[in-house]
Amino acid sequence: MRFQLLGPLSVTDGRDVVVLPPSKPTALLAALLLRPGAVVSADRLRDVVWGEEHPTTAKTALQSCVLRLRRLFAKYGIENQAVVAVAGGYRIDADTETLDLLHFRRLVERSAAADDESELYTLRSALALWQGAPLSNVPSDLLHRDEVPRLAEERLRVLERVCDIELEHDRCREALVDLWEVTRVYPAHERFAEQLIVALYRTGRQTEALAEYRRVKGHLRERLGVDPRAELQRLELAILRGEDLGPAVGARGGRGARGRVVSALAAAPVAPIPAPASAPPSPASFPTPASVPPSPAPFPASLRRTVPAPAPAPVALAPVITPAPGSWTLPTVPGFTGRAQEVSSLVELLTTCDTGVSSERAPFALLSGAPGIGKTALALHVAHLVSGHFPDGCALVSLTHPDGTPRGAAEAADELRRTLPAGPGKGRVLLVLDDVVHPDQVRPLLTAYACGAAIVTSRMGLAALVATHGGTVHRLGALDPEQSQALLTTVLGRERIAAEPGAALPLATACGHHPLALRIAAARLLTRPRLRLADYAGWLRHDPVGRLSLADDPLMSVPQRLDEALKRLSPALAEAHLRLAASPHEPLTAARGAAVLGLPEDSAEQVIERLLDAGFLEEEQPGAFWTHDLLRAHARRTAGSPSGHAQALLRPPRHGEFPQRDGTRPAALR
Repeated sequence: MRFQLLGPLSVTDGRDVVVLPPSKPTALLAALLLRPGAVVSADRLRDVVWGEEHPTTAKTALQSCVLRLRRLFAKYGIENQAVVAVAGGYRIDADTETLDLLHFRRLVERSAAADDESELYTLRSALALWQGAPLSNVPSDLLHRDEVPRLAEERLRVLERVCDIELEHDRCREALVDLWEVTRVYPAHERFAEQLIVALYRTGRQTEALAEYRRVKGHLRERLGVDPRAELQRLELAILRGEDLGPAVGARGGRGARGRVVSALAAAPVAPIPAPASAPPSPASFPTPASVPPSPAPFPASLRRTVPAPAPAPVALAPVITPAPGSWTLPTVPGFTGRAQEVSSLVELLTTCDTGVSSERAPFALLSGAPGIGKTALALHVAHLVSGHFPDGCALVSLTHPDGTPRGAAEAADELRRTLPAGPGKGRVLLVLDDVVHPDQVRPLLTAYACGAAIVTSRMGLAALVATHGGTVHRLGALDPEQSQALLTTVLGRERIAAEPGAALPLATACGHHPLALRIAAARLLTRPRLRLADYAGWLRHDPVGRLSLADDPLMSVPQRLDEALKRLSPALAEAHLRLAASPHEPLTAARGAAVLGLPEDSAEQVIERLLDAGFLEEEQPGAFWTHDLLRAHARRTAGSPSGHAQALLRPPRHGEFPQRDGTRPAALR
């Protein structure tokens, strides 16, 4: 068994991961694992578990807590490690095979003697061990005050060195992926800001580089009352002069030394030159919320490259900054990959529209597509990029209940009034209205917050909403092969992908290039480091739907997501989908649909239109449709199941279930 501290405290046998519940034994275990092999005094353990106010029977209570922890070990079959009672306290032994923290430190130590390429791969492997905010499920104020900042600092040092190496070898675009994220979580960390500015400038994005300098400068002055350090000021001047920065000089000359750009910066005077007032900031450079509070819920394993959220106590190089009003309601999307065209279009829409002018309607964008295709992830990613353009806050509101039933507009409006400091019509806010079922759910919200903007996500086409409120429409499909492989590389790390250079594409194909499926597959591979990608892809191909699920989170499950989507359809329309998806006809036409459903051609065309609107079909060209491979596999699987819609699939359609020859639509389809 292996303990995992670099994220929610959990145990794993290499196949399954168990995240421990927040409890006193969990806090006790964390305190012991943070000092592996060392004796932790009983007084220290009591402070960790109960804080400064110990119970009157503290000694007995601690012994009882240790006993509960040993029972927990027995429950999960942990035999190699044991809580050992010694004079004055307790100890637990661990090594690099049984504790991820020691493995992380061993990899970092090993990287010191390697060349740049080997060092980079080794450090990336070390970063891959992080599964989210450390100890996020450990209920101990003392550990979050004393230990979490120290762990976060270890990770930041490694990430800083990784970015140095990327910049030394002119891999600026690769470095940008990490730097955009970490500079938003740690907005006062000047070294990361310097690296980001250099990477932007050397990729030809001078305007964004200068806008990033202005962001850092404004943040430091407003929050801390100081100017950027001399290196940053020289960097700004060099960019304004158009100097060639060249490759960054890394820290090889001395471990821990800060990387620097070429000597041209050292010759520049310290006094900063203000940017021209007329230079507009680039949309991509708008700051995101200063921080997002760590959630007590465990991070999904697929999000392993998440930058840790700021700890309750300040980190040495980055004080914790209070988030902007309303911004805390937006979760982050670590490791977002692909959708470059959609991201660019959405950023332009949301940052160039004049939200300060009174209007009857809020500018909005509609993201539609099949279940799990990445609509919400794209919306949140874009919202973080442009959140600095909406000073009165950003809010995420789900328009469906957990059981899939739609929420009313009034209920959503009440939630927004509680969330956003500025009331309706009183400020520039960005709304992310998620999983909308019907236009009437959001029309009142778009009118009430007409001074701001909105991103609407829906499995439905919502053509009626577009007809009345305009906006831009982005229908999302599966990722292309390059984007799928990039996503797997982002989540699994370059070393894992490079070890099997020909296996990533077959794995992505087995997942149907479907974002949710790719995340789930990557999460499984992360928790099973010895499993080969090629073997896993072959295993998936035998049951591409049933095997794309994670046992510890029902939401991370392709069959669960598709079952839930099917239940939202009327029984007749769900039956039509199952019949059409299980048929061998590709592409699907109205004539073929009519033959499968036993309906007149014009009635079959109406059924196909409704399935297209619901996200169950895609349109190749006018009149030709196709079903995603995972939806087809799910339909075949459901047809073979003794429950659900299987029986309905085997009988002919009843009279009145589908549109009639005269074009009327029965209630079953409405």
